[in-house]
Amino acid sequence: MRRHWWWLVASGVVAFPGLAMRVGLLHGGPEVEALLFGVAIVGGAFILSWAAEVAQLDMSQGLALSLLALIAVLPEYVVDASFAWLAASKPEYVHYAVANMTGANRLLIGIAWPLVVFLVWFRFRRTRVELEEGHGLELIVLAAASLYAFTMPLKGSISLVDFVVMLALFIFYMYRVAKMPSEEPHLVGPARLVGELTPWLRRTVMAGMALFSAAVILLVAHPFAEALVESGTSLGIDEFLLVQWVAPLASEAPEFIVVLLFAWRGMSTAALGTLVSSKINQWTLLVGMLPLVYSIALGEPTALPLDTRQQHEVFLTAAQSMFAMALLLNLSLSTVGASMILGLFLVQAVFPETRMVVGFVYLVLAVLVLIRTRHHLGPTFRTLRR
Repeated sequence: MRRHWWWLVASGVVAFPGLAMRVGLLHGGPEVEALLFGVAIVGGAFILSWAAEVAQLDMSQGLALSLLALIAVLPEYVVDASFAWLAASKPEYVHYAVANMTGANRLLIGIAWPLVVFLVWFRFRRTRVELEEGHGLELIVLAAASLYAFTMPLKGSISLVDFVVMLALFIFYMYRVAKMPSEEPHLVGPARLVGELTPWLRRTVMAGMALFSAAVILLVAHPFAEALVESGTSLGIDEFLLVQWVAPLASEAPEFIVVLLFAWRGMSTAALGTLVSSKINQWTLLVGMLPLVYSIALGEPTALPLDTRQQHEVFLTAAQSMFAMALLLNLSLSTVGASMILGLFLVQAVFPETRMVVGFVYLVLAVLVLIRTRHHLGPTFRTLRR
């Protein structure tokens, strides 16, 4: 049990070099800055995710899981908001805001979902991970958000109207999951230690963890975004790809590790369910937040423009979401489906020029899967009336 306290302390300690660099006590090139700021975000994100797990003890399970998924990806929100804010004074940062958003969404489905399924197969020789019946709500919201997202590349921008629509979908989702029945959460690691404290002490420690981690993330997210771009320039690496894949890995690493631990312990339904909720959060709030932050930074209401490359990125991300939704329509994800998700993700990641081709492949496969599993459409939509 003592080692769990050490994990909690270590996650806080690793944030201090980044904080020291933020206030000018340490200095280094952009590569060192990106590394230390990124490690600080990872440490803060771990503490934040543990605090969110403990919060399940004080609210309904449906709402708690949704808030857990939201808080787990909060570091990603802060990093992407930093790119959108910088875009107001540095127009080239528009590319990076979209790169970070699309990369985070595609990593979540393309890597995390298959890893849960493969880990369950490796540990328990089960070829399928099941979802609970109530998750039909997530599939409906995911489908609605994905279908709407196709309008963004068509009009060449992400507007404040898009923010309103995505926010409405998120509020509807949160309202419905808040009515789900409560169950005793299964806490592990540092979250379990904090959860075993007396109620007053538990809430005090949880609040302290949340405030510390939020402060770390907010302080270093902005310089991390700039250092990452400068690192790409100095190292001769495509900054767009660096921002698209490295930044989301840093900000979402704790969530990936938490859900993989769930799957390793046999809690595969909770693991995949949390990832689906995280996808809803990122595909509604994260997308809609970009034009809002951009407008605030500019001081006037406006849309975030999309060039041709960014339009392709948003299209590919929406197509991947539709395919993932179709695979989950029967409330399960098999090793075959997970292999298809991972394979297509790797193709577009290794060969970026295939974005549009892979996007259309996603859509064709989504249609074929929907035709095959169409008898699940009725039960899924009936979850809206429950």
